[in-house]
Amino acid sequence: MDFLVLFLFYLALVLIGVVTICICSKTHYLRGLVRGGAQVISHIIPERLQRAMRKVLHYLFHTRNHTFIMLHLLLQGLVYAEYTWEVFGYCQELGFSLHYLLLPYLLLVINLVFFTLSCVSNPGTITKANEFLLLQVYEFDEVMFPKNMKCFTCSVRKPARSKHCRVCNRCVHRFDHHCVWVNNCIGAWNARYFLIYLLTLTASAATMAIVSTVFLVQLVVVSDLYLETYVDDLGHLQVIDIVFLIQYLFLTLPRIVFMLGFVVMLSFLLGGYLCFTLYLAATNQTTNEWYRGDRAWCHHCPHVARPPSAEPQVYRNIHSHGLWSNLGEIFLPAAAHCAEKMN
Repeated sequence: MDFLVLFLFYLALVLIGVVTICICSKTHYLRGLVRGGAQVISHIIPERLQRAMRKVLHYLFHTRNHTFIMLHLLLQGLVYAEYTWEVFGYCQELGFSLHYLLLPYLLLVINLVFFTLSCVSNPGTITKANEFLLLQVYEFDEVMFPKNMKCFTCSVRKPARSKHCRVCNRCVHRFDHHCVWVNNCIGAWNARYFLIYLLTLTASAATMAIVSTVFLVQLVVVSDLYLETYVDDLGHLQVIDIVFLIQYLFLTLPRIVFMLGFVVMLSFLLGGYLCFTLYLAATNQTTNEWYRGDRAWCHHCPHVARPPSAEPQVYRNIHSHGLWSNLGEIFLPAAAHCAEKMN
């Protein structure tokens, strides 16, 4: 029972941590917590080690590199190797339908295609050549995206909903976020690839979790394990319960149970992020706009001149035009329609 309690505690801790970060990410609480934690750590960890850690973190999260791509492929390869090596063979012996067993491989092929497209495709880089075209795509709201703003790094005028990515060192049209897992920005021109990549990754994790769970349940039923008894620490005869079964399966098939725990946790995390991404797509928002959207900008934006008595303006989403129109904008970027009109 000790293992099961520790595993459930770890799983709950991870999920609570992710939810807490999502809730606090739009407030100053998280920043204050991070600063406080950094100050405490600075008094414990030697200065030389702190510098080394800062260099590593800067390389991982503030420069373009392939570390997370390799980690992604390594984890995916290990999970599929375990699924192929043990789960697939055992399920065939138990008479599982081949269509269900092959579904994770089909999802893997689709996922790798859109993972590659997310990595290598142009997210919507703003250049002198397409600057005028992209300026016509979205309306300026004069709150979050004022007119006549210029990026002095790229020497281009900034279209509405664009942002300069410091990691990639370029301005991106309809900037969503920079994703370290694909080593690329997510913008207007590759958001559809990223959405399908995330959808198939979540589906493949959930499918393997379901297949592995059904296999373990079937194994327990076929072997009549649930009818067995055992002697507890006090010498009493006890009927096998779910906790004992899980511990027994972990000791008997440790790699399968560990893989199952990993893909279940991954399914919850990816599923939550997928729902958030679908919400943004359905409401025609980007992650950048959602993160900054609840703030009042009149007092903080030096580019908007207003009387001292003016009430602060709060950002409102002016780009949402209904569910199907919003989803159509993801899969058929608005710049493509503008290009057709200008031809």
